[in-house]
Amino acid sequence: MAAVLVFDIESIPDIAGIRTLNNLPDELSDAEVAEFAFQQRRAAVGHDFLPLHLQRVVVISCALRDAKSLKVWSLSEPENSEGQIIQRFYEGIEKLTPQIVSWNGAGFDLPVLHYRGLIHGVTAPRYWEMGEGDGPDAREFKWNNYISRYHSRHLDLMDLLALYQGRGNAPLDDLAKLIGFPGKLGMDGSAVWGAWQRGEIASIRDYCETDVLNTFLVFQRFQLMRGVLDRAQYDAEIAFVREWLATQPGEHWKEYLAAWKTA
Repeated sequence: MAAVLVFDIESIPDIAGIRTLNNLPDELSDAEVAEFAFQQRRAAVGHDFLPLHLQRVVVISCALRDAKSLKVWSLSEPENSEGQIIQRFYEGIEKLTPQIVSWNGAGFDLPVLHYRGLIHGVTAPRYWEMGEGDGPDAREFKWNNYISRYHSRHLDLMDLLALYQGRGNAPLDDLAKLIGFPGKLGMDGSAVWGAWQRGEIASIRDYCETDVLNTFLVFQRFQLMRGVLDRAQYDAEIAFVREWLATQPGEHWKEYLAAWKTA
């Protein structure tokens, strides 16, 4: 089994960046700076979702499945700075060259990581390889790399299922629940900034990790649909995830498993 890395990010307004770009006075609180940016955005485009380059990454959660195990973990503040979080994510790709899987990763997560990585001086040669390097397998990346929308080295499952039409996109939470998986538990992306202001970084991490597992499970259903897994293999993989959940100490995993049992 080739390594598969499912990932998701959580972000908050880049307060320092907003201050810099708008020459805002130091007396303004972080909340006031964010509200200034939200109001600017609403006036410009009718909503307060900030541009991708002003999304500060505070968590990247990953689920890594290989032939032997499933591991779910987070790279996050305060243990790491934003630059360190992004650098470590790309170092994982450098080491393993996995297939990476996301839900709307091409539309949000990866562009955010591109901009924020650029700001912090992150290096990611393996990720950016497009067949022009001098490595022994460089030419393979000409036909299957992480950057092309239509290659599978990065699979944006939402984009593919919608046949690359934005109007066809479906929410991960809806699809997970319709299949029979737990979906989101107690938080969504719109609540992250408020949770951050209250110092609830652990809750943000937990939310991001359960979302990664939702994506992983929907990906397994997709693998069944496309014939990569047969029914027996799919059932075994789902049973494996349930068994894995039962061994995990985190309260968010206990809640997730309990929600799955009653779904």
